[in-house]
Amino acid sequence: MSFHTVEKIGGTSMSDYEAVRDNIILKPVHNDSIYNRIFVVSAYGGMTDLLLEHKKSGQPGVYGLFANGEEDDSWRDALHELKQKMFDINKGFYKKKANLERADNFIGERLDDAERCLADLHRLCQHGHFELDMHLETVREMLASIGEAHSAWNTAQLLQRDGIDAKFVDLTAWQTDKHVPLDERIKRAFAEIDLNKQLPIVTGYAHSDDGLMSTFDRGYSEMTFSRIAVLTEANEAIIHKEFHLSSADPRLVGEDNAVPIGRTNYDVADQLANLGMEAIHPKAAKGLRRNDIPLRVRNTFEPEHAGTLITGDYVSVDPCVEIIAGCKGVYAFELFDQDMAGNIDDYDREILATIRRFKAHIISKDINANTITHYLSTNLKTIKRIRNALEQRFADAEINQQKVAIVSAIGSDMKIPGILAKTVASLAKENISVLAMHQSMRQVDMQFIIDEGDYDNAIKSLHSVLVEIHDHGKAICLAS
Repeated sequence: MSFHTVEKIGGTSMSDYEAVRDNIILKPVHNDSIYNRIFVVSAYGGMTDLLLEHKKSGQPGVYGLFANGEEDDSWRDALHELKQKMFDINKGFYKKKANLERADNFIGERLDDAERCLADLHRLCQHGHFELDMHLETVREMLASIGEAHSAWNTAQLLQRDGIDAKFVDLTAWQTDKHVPLDERIKRAFAEIDLNKQLPIVTGYAHSDDGLMSTFDRGYSEMTFSRIAVLTEANEAIIHKEFHLSSADPRLVGEDNAVPIGRTNYDVADQLANLGMEAIHPKAAKGLRRNDIPLRVRNTFEPEHAGTLITGDYVSVDPCVEIIAGCKGVYAFELFDQDMAGNIDDYDREILATIRRFKAHIISKDINANTITHYLSTNLKTIKRIRNALEQRFADAEINQQKVAIVSAIGSDMKIPGILAKTVASLAKENISVLAMHQSMRQVDMQFIIDEGDYDNAIKSLHSVLVEIHDHGKAICLAS
């Protein structure tokens, strides 16, 4: 296969069709031709939140209302509101009545099918032999697929209108009568596509026999993107976002102080993903890494910038901190038991199994002779469930929870003598107490657990002493 790239476009970028067309489609990174590229698209900004639940606040969308509303029809009202929002999006794209009607009919049919399916399932599960919980994963997959089908279909139609031979590639398997593995579905979809002449616009959701969302949840589009890159033997994978991968959040440290990252490696990408600031889902990155496919992260709205090139073998020429990142809303969940000494493995196994059962994300953990503390990214409701389960299992244990924040300094090589002391001194200067800290022998990150109210100042302080003191210019190691 000739030189080609596989490119993913994020939801916020997708909402601006002109920017996607002018800054991405018509400005290829490597080729003179606009073809020899495959585009995997996300749902329009906010649509997946409305279909499932809000990614940050947890406010239920259609799925959340259906899963928790055994007796009411609030999910149906949410679905009708969603349909109107999708029609409003269409109205912003199409001026000709006939084209608008086609667009509305396409997504309207899928939403109507989904409504009938949910209504039938609701009635079925009122019978004692059927339990709704057994079907919820399938419902979640079905609803998620609608968002990407909407954006991919529209984008293909709009590009065709603008003289580009775009092809809608639907991996959602809507109304399919056969379940196949993900790789097989992708291979079938691309078997007849000529990348030299056609521009595939692919749904970020892909249906498979084992279900993408059960493993990757909201990271499913990145897995689709990764597998397409691997299976088509892409020369480079590219993610288009609405911002640069930078040394820190520009909103916190100031746009003039934040520096784009020109080069880094998959190790750093994994650390960012662990903090919920992912450039790419770790399991999606794994396929690219194993197949030596470089990943480039670009800013849709700055098409002249080369972006960030991520490879498996990159290490900064001089040891340095590349990124200051972190997350708020973390729960420090601590279990102390005098009987733990000498039996840490038994306690750890039980605690991990409970956390896994309630699907809380572990960011980090501490262990000493009689105490295990996990730092969990989840909500209070889940924390209470985990606590209740462990109180029953370890009746004599003392369990505490505290809301905290995590701030991390990350780099491809941070073997810098005295960096830990310098960092702690910087926080102390701002009267920020360090509740706990971690630095592994791999020397790619340092994590500091602090009070949530100190988060913003901690980011600014660490960025000032670890990044801003260096004159990095336009990027920390320019990408090629």
